[in-house]
Amino acid sequence: MAKLSIFAAATALIFALPITAQAEWKIKRLTGKGSIKTSGALHPAVSCSGPTCFRSKERPFFEEGMPAPNGLPDGKIAQTHRYKNITQTWYILPTKRYDHGILGDTIEAGGLAVKTGSGKVITFNLPKTQVFEDRIPRIADLDGDGKAEIITILSSISKGASIAIYELKNGALVSKAKTPFIGRSNRWLNIAGIADFNGDGRLDIAGVWTPHIGGTLKFWTLRGNSLKNIGSMSDFSNHFIGSREQRLSAIADVDLNGTLDLTLPSAGRDVLRMVGFVKGRLKQLASLKLPRQIDKAIAVTRQEKYPIFTIGLSDDTSHAVFR
Repeated sequence: MAKLSIFAAATALIFALPITAQAEWKIKRLTGKGSIKTSGALHPAVSCSGPTCFRSKERPFFEEGMPAPNGLPDGKIAQTHRYKNITQTWYILPTKRYDHGILGDTIEAGGLAVKTGSGKVITFNLPKTQVFEDRIPRIADLDGDGKAEIITILSSISKGASIAIYELKNGALVSKAKTPFIGRSNRWLNIAGIADFNGDGRLDIAGVWTPHIGGTLKFWTLRGNSLKNIGSMSDFSNHFIGSREQRLSAIADVDLNGTLDLTLPSAGRDVLRMVGFVKGRLKQLASLKLPRQIDKAIAVTRQEKYPIFTIGLSDDTSHAVFR
């Protein structure tokens, strides 16, 4: 991670502009070129453009750690101090039994590992008909019992991807719930965020189904041992084929109604779309046409009321999106 400092170009820009309830979302190019990198596979915690960075005020559920032992070539450990039952998790058993290659190579994971609060490592192995088509598992307490669950992207070699939840039970790592597989081989989904999106006090999971072919954004919530779909909307993407970057999305309260919303690209990645639940129904809150496609992680910070997003585009320019 880059050494932290205040992202002066972005903050100076925003503080110089009046913010009103009637203002439209705007985009402003930040000076200089440089890749945007973020820390944390779920909630980007740090955004960098060249040598300068700023930190989000939102504490992530977990952070990205060191490369995973015996894991994927590009896999990392997810780690957290929030929960006592699970402190780390990572993918294991690299395999080439599924040649989809959507994340830049044909090496996927055949298993999952967790480290408990006592330091014990517990593993789970998939059958040969399945892989984890993902880079970093996610850690969150989805059922509100104070214990962490693991959220993964599980793919069937013949039926495509799904979201799968795992938990520790009686000293073993076991499957808790999953969405249906997409239904055919070489069809993938990418998780976009985990938060209480509909304001009911429980965490929800958002993901884009088939983000490369007219993606559908879907929100799911855990009820017992099943995942319930609570909202869907079409024309989204949060990934492009061959990229290892899965974080083309950001979580923030866009409409100031006290509930977290999701910001992510359109299917063409040239429009930034902001969506959220209003009185229990999923709606588009705002959108902004971009000069190029988004191809890097989206970071979010806050100034006064409205969030400020930092985005990186395909021409290697960095931009602030603000209101």
